[in-house]
Amino acid sequence: MHRRHLIWSLAAFPLALGTGLAPGPSRAQGDGWPREVLHEAGTLTLRAAPQRIVSTSPSLTGTLLAIGVPVQATAATTRSALTDDKGFFRQWAAVADARGVGILYPDRNFDIEALMVAAPDLVIGSATGADSILPYLAEAEALGLPVLVLDYSSQGWQEVARKLGRATGHEAGAEAAIRDFGARAAAAAAGLRLPPGPVNIVGYDIGGTYSIGQTASPQAQVLAALGFTVVPLPDHMRGAITRATDGDFISRENLAAAITADTVFLLRGDEAQVATFLADPLLANLPAVKAGAVHPLGLSSFRVDYYSALEMIETVAAHFRA
Repeated sequence: MHRRHLIWSLAAFPLALGTGLAPGPSRAQGDGWPREVLHEAGTLTLRAAPQRIVSTSPSLTGTLLAIGVPVQATAATTRSALTDDKGFFRQWAAVADARGVGILYPDRNFDIEALMVAAPDLVIGSATGADSILPYLAEAEALGLPVLVLDYSSQGWQEVARKLGRATGHEAGAEAAIRDFGARAAAAAAGLRLPPGPVNIVGYDIGGTYSIGQTASPQAQVLAALGFTVVPLPDHMRGAITRATDGDFISRENLAAAITADTVFLLRGDEAQVATFLADPLLANLPAVKAGAVHPLGLSSFRVDYYSALEMIETVAAHFRA
């Protein structure tokens, strides 16, 4: 297996991505160490600010980059329309390349040997999804590797950023990214003409699955920042849920009954998926379909970080500008 060795710069520089600015990598704050950090796997004690940080979760890497953490390497995901040719998510790939972030291992195939070679003083891992580190946590900890485990599906990217900021000593970078996003969301919201009622977030045929977004989901929080009100799966349909993360998964046959809002946003949706949704005979009688009030959230909306949240704002604003 070929592994690209990371060489990163400590010089901070702004890098534009679409309409957003990401802070460059910066030094961790020097006070407050050692410190204890609460996370999904318990309490992690860090004796000093970590200097060699790797991410086993591509879904968390974007937030690390956004708050200025000098990431040594990250796991890559399977290449698709959502990624570049290395398996880096497109919304943050240019930032990662500019900072020299290496590939820890490809295709989300957990590789303990790659972790050993990287010799990190902090491993960032996910508690959920296909890149979850939980099945390998005991193995990593047995090697003395400090692992921080976060659930990105149950909270907004801002909360994730604050937790990552505390663990890495980049609290100031986290707050700067959060303020920047808030200002951009507020500016965009001021120019929108919102629909009169609430909206649904729908996962439509994503890998053969169907879901209704929860009101506390990261995607719903971005829409809320723009002034939208997201409604969840109706209470009387709770028994139809097959599994739940940041959305409640149901069968295709239950999808029409689960969509109660007159406006629909499609998770990981583009204009082609909107057309497919509108042409689905099972959904033909929905008010949103009849009115053509079905809109994409963008391909990168499937996993929300600072970068994809900004892309969501641009995608939504294009459909609702006054």
